[in-house]
Amino acid sequence: MSGFKNLFKQTFIYGLATVLPRMLSFLLVPLYTTPGVLTSVAEYGKVSIIFSWFVIFNVILAYGMETAFFRFFNKEEDQNKVIGTSTIALMISSLGFFLLAFLFKEQIASMTDIKAEYISLVIWVLLLDALVIIPFAWLRAKGKSTTYAIIKILNVAINLGLNIFFLIYLKKWASENSLLETIYLPNFEINYIFISNLVASAATLLMMLHFYFKIKYTFDSSLFKKMMSYAIPVLIAGIAFSINETFDRILLDYLLPNDIAETKVGMYSACYKLAVFMTLFATAYRLGIEPYFFSHAKSENPQKNYARILEFFVAFGSIMVLTVVVFADVLKPYIVRSEAYWEAMWIVPFILIANFCLGIYHNLSVWYKITDRTKFGAYISVFGALLTLGLNFWLIPIIGYKGSAIATLVAYSSMMIASYYYGQKYYPIPYNLKKMSLYLLLSSAFSVISFYVYRDYFYVGVGLLILYLTIVYIFEKKQIQQLLKSK
Repeated sequence: MSGFKNLFKQTFIYGLATVLPRMLSFLLVPLYTTPGVLTSVAEYGKVSIIFSWFVIFNVILAYGMETAFFRFFNKEEDQNKVIGTSTIALMISSLGFFLLAFLFKEQIASMTDIKAEYISLVIWVLLLDALVIIPFAWLRAKGKSTTYAIIKILNVAINLGLNIFFLIYLKKWASENSLLETIYLPNFEINYIFISNLVASAATLLMMLHFYFKIKYTFDSSLFKKMMSYAIPVLIAGIAFSINETFDRILLDYLLPNDIAETKVGMYSACYKLAVFMTLFATAYRLGIEPYFFSHAKSENPQKNYARILEFFVAFGSIMVLTVVVFADVLKPYIVRSEAYWEAMWIVPFILIANFCLGIYHNLSVWYKITDRTKFGAYISVFGALLTLGLNFWLIPIIGYKGSAIATLVAYSSMMIASYYYGQKYYPIPYNLKKMSLYLLLSSAFSVISFYVYRDYFYVGVGLLILYLTIVYIFEKKQIQQLLKSK
């Protein structure tokens, strides 16, 4: 049990650090949705669409090399060769992308209907972020969680601080200070958002620059081929995941009438952020357990530990889903500041449960990573992406952003079921399916009852939450006591 305690400690540290970029987007929602900061809901919708493309290209530039790095760092005897090969590969590909993107930025702007000036800023950010992928992976592989956390926290602090400065204080101070007046531009809010991101990414690369001076630049073509063979399915899965995660905003903009599209995207994106609590928990958990999965793959009976890890996740995650749903209307004025966005609150339970299913899927995915069957991850992710695309194309013209929320839930739950099925076939793990199914279904049912049936009766939701906590405690009492007593 002490191993689990150390796992939770690592999960907390990595959760605090690596989910902070996701938390940043959450922290910025109250700023962006405060009346007067952005000119309209549509402006926030425009920012959301740009960031959706941003996510997709981030995945493409990483092309699965981070996951391949972890696998081969633990597998190969010469770890320096793994570091050097992956670093050189990412440097060449990132710089190549940067040059091509700048040459064709006007064409990209035309295709995406995004201003070229925004494209230029995004290209720079993508380059800088790509150059720290392996340095950060190296810190995680070496167990340097504190250093990792400090740098990630500083990145978020810089980005958040600059957003606040540019969007709130610069305009006010510019009228009183001639120096600030020279850098203030009216109607430049979206540029300021991406400039903040750019400065934060540049500062992060500077903090990680020492990595590039201490490694051995050894490129092994044979190793690179093996790493790419492992990474390409991860890349395909990553693109599919990014479609599931963000492409609905792009499709909403494309499929809804032009006069309302960006406004509806803004509403949807803002209320979607209420589900970030589940996303943060799932991401933190995954980052903590991924190195654990690989490092314990050769231990005696690792399947038993993998099963218990997922049970903990489902128990805690189901509580989080119901808690956020019950308190959604209490939280919304603090997170989504303007009532102009609240129309889309309908999506919150769907997105929360969907991201819970996605978190379960990530835990289930251990089977294809450990057995080097990453192609199955790609198959399942592509299956989910096709569901997302198909349902969005079908439902958006009929019910708008509600269709996107339903599509997300269907896609993630289907991926979860498919991964469980194939995992039990190729790498059986003794999951307690009855208990986990009970948690998932009961939490989902209580969420639906609380939000859609008794939303105006807050005490009903609180009562259901207390009842659910009691049920989980009865089932997990023994495990909780063992965890608290372990040293």
